[in-house]
Amino acid sequence: MMSDPTIPDFVHLHVHTQYSLLDGAIRIEALLAQVKDFGMGAVAITDHGTMFGAVEFYEMAIRDGIKPIIGCECYLAPRN
Repeated sequence: MMSDPTIPDFVHLHVHTQYSLLDGAIRIEALLAQVKDFGMGAVAITDHGTMFGAVEFYEMAIRDGIKPIIGCECYLAPRN
């Protein structure tokens, strides 16, 4: 995948998919299609407190020639 040398590379590092029940709506297939349309070489998913989409995302991204970045948005709370 060739990018335009006049435009700096950009990678979304904070994306919630359908697996973030209250924050995300995009399905992984649609996300990767949009990433491809924009000529981006990588994208991350950072769903809230879950990694249920990680394997699906990884396999589909690799298939589409996109570098998958897997993360998770987690919160820590003291017990006291």
